[in-house]
This record gives sequence, structure tokens and C-alpha cells, in this order.
Amino acid sequence: MELVKKTVLGLQMLFTAFGALVLVPLLTGMDSNIALFTAGVGTLIFQLCTKRSIPVFLGSSFAFIPAIVYGTKTWGLPSTLSGLAAAGVFYLILSFVIRIKGNDFLEKILPPLITGPIIMLIGLILAPVAVNMAMGKAGDGSIQLVGASQSYLLAFVTLATTVIASIWGKGFFKLSSILIGLTCGYLLALILGVVNFEAVTSTSFISIPKFVLPVFNLEAILFILPIAIAPAIEHYGDISAISSVTGKDFAKEPGLHKSLMGDGIATLFAGLVGGPPNTTYSEVTGAVALTRAFDPKIMTFAAVSAIILSFVSKLGAFLQTIPVPVMGGLFILLFGNIIVIGLSLLMKTKEDLHQPRNMAVLSIMLVTGIGGMTLSAGSVSLKGVGLASILGLVLHLILPRAKNV
Repeated sequence: MELVKKTVLGLQMLFTAFGALVLVPLLTGMDSNIALFTAGVGTLIFQLCTKRSIPVFLGSSFAFIPAIVYGTKTWGLPSTLSGLAAAGVFYLILSFVIRIKGNDFLEKILPPLITGPIIMLIGLILAPVAVNMAMGKAGDGSIQLVGASQSYLLAFVTLATTVIASIWGKGFFKLSSILIGLTCGYLLALILGVVNFEAVTSTSFISIPKFVLPVFNLEAILFILPIAIAPAIEHYGDISAISSVTGKDFAKEPGLHKSLMGDGIATLFAGLVGGPPNTTYSEVTGAVALTRAFDPKIMTFAAVSAIILSFVSKLGAFLQTIPVPVMGGLFILLFGNIIVIGLSLLMKTKEDLHQPRNMAVLSIMLVTGIGGMTLSAGSVSLKGVGLASILGLVLHLILPRAKNV
């Protein structure tokens, strides 16, 4: 019974990550099956590096989407993969620096004043995606995929059943609240006739992912490496978030250097076989916060399920039949949880948030991040969470602290 429970919870975590996980390859032209495979293997690598102590799931990183799109058009996918693999090497180097200098190295430059807003921004920036999907539109709101009236009903039923199960459910039902909401929303979608099975009927049952080997290209590497700085900063925020949720300081045990090493090796592996870079998924952190399922073994089941799914084309196609409004209803709750996690972390700071210096840091980070400000230098551009993270880091280091009166 315990094995069955953890398997179901693992599938639930995979369902939570699935939409975002396959969206990156869909947007960049990469293979979705490879993304599933590298996410599963990457999570297992992460668990090996961290001694399976952190309940996180690794999936496709959104931060590299512009770089992958530009790189594949300019140099081709194999050359671009060399840059993505180099990003993994960069994480490994950074992990060794942290191991030598200690966690204080990042804690001093990335206090809750910085990591709190970073986590909040992840949820805030994703909020329009959740709302658009709940209204039956594509994540960017460009296309109406499902009728508005049906979408509102599907999103409401999914969201309501998830909330009810998480608040009033007992035992297994409480832990499986997301899966219950997803199932109820999907069943209603079947009744309403908005589920399209064309992708299932037109694909073979089993297929081997089409792996792609990288080709060394220095120009592509130099183009992608600067972009890797922001996700490295976000990694610390993600570890802070899951630490806040579980009440354990994972930055100290097993150590930030080990978690970043796991992220780095996973990203390096993905680049070597044709997958997108990996990152710890905030959606899954939100699911962990909601279900209180803190056992890292659950993520092992999610990882193994992702690997199996990468070879089963029919099952992967079936999961893609989940209507957009159903996922949108779930994301409203999950992305909101991420915002609350960031806010709670920010409130733990020992600094006075009303000081002009701290208000300036917070204001600039939040407005530039939510507003989508973009900073370009040649072919390299930073925006969203990445730009806000770097701005917050720079401001924190250069702005003078208030003198004691």
C-alpha cells in the first residue's frame, strides 16, 4: 500500500510538471520525449548528488528558451547543445567555489531580501499564464483553444475540487488533492466533449527518443554562458523555497554545493543527448507545499515515470490531451502558492523593509521583473526573473547600508 501511495504521488508530481516540461521543447523545436527522458534522468542524478534528501523535480528550464531558439536558427541544434552543456559545466564550477568558500558565499550576497522577491516573481510572472489557460487560451493569450464558458467551468471545477481535497481531505485523499482535481476536471472535459484524442490515434505506441549529440561551437558557448548566471541565482531561490516549505535548511544539509552540482550534472547530461537544460521546478515546489508530501522518494517515482513515459508515445500523447483550462485551474493555485512561499521567506529577513535602500532593491526587482523589462547587449538578452535577479544582486552589493543611529 505504501508503494502504491508513493507511486500515485509521484505521478501527481509528474502531472504537475508535465505541461511546463514539454512546453519548452515545443516552443524551441526540441524533442518532447527527450525532454521527459532528461528530466527523469536529471532528477535521479540530482538525488544521487544530494543523497535523495530534497523533494524536488528537475524539468526543462524556461530561462534558456530565447537562447535555444536563436542558437538553433543561427548555428543549428548540435552547436547550440554545446552551449547548453557548457552551462552545466558552469554550474559545476560554481558548486566547487561554494564548497570551498562555504554557503556564506551565496548567503551574504543572496539574503532573504533578494531570494524572497525572486521566488515571488516566479509566481507573479507565471500568473498571467495560469489565468490565460484557465480562460481556455494559450499560455501567452494569443489563441482561444477552448470556448470561454466551458473553460471557466472546467477551471473552476478543477480548482474547487483541489482546494476541497487539500483542506478537508484526510490521509491519502489530502496528499492526492492535485490528482483528484485533475481527474475531476478531465472527466468533466470528457462529458463536455472538449478532449481531442487525435494526437493519441496518430502516434505509435512505443518509440525511442531521437537523441542528438552536441557539436563544439565556441561562439554558441560564449553566447549561452552569460544567460546561465541568472538560472544559477534562481537555483538558490528554489532551494530556499523548498527549505521554507519543509522547514529544513537544505542549503546547509546536504549543502548548496551539492544541489547545484546535481543541477549542473543534470544540465550537462541533457546537453549531451539533445535535451533542454534542467532546473528545479517551482510548480512541483508549489505542489509539495499544497500536499505536504515531503518524502524525496516520491520524486524518484516521478523521475522513473518520466523516463518510462519518454519511450511510450501513446501515453505521452494521452497526457497532452488534458485540456488547457484544467491545467489552468491547477496553476492558479500552484503559482499562487509560490508567491506566498516567497513572501513568507521575505518576511523572515532581519532587515527593515522600510529603509530606503531595501525599498529601492525590492521595488526595482519587482517592477522590472513583473513588467518584463529586457536588457540586450548584442545577441544576448536578459529579462523577467533573470534580469530582476541580477539587478537585485548588484543593487544589494553596491547600495550602502543604513548607519546605526
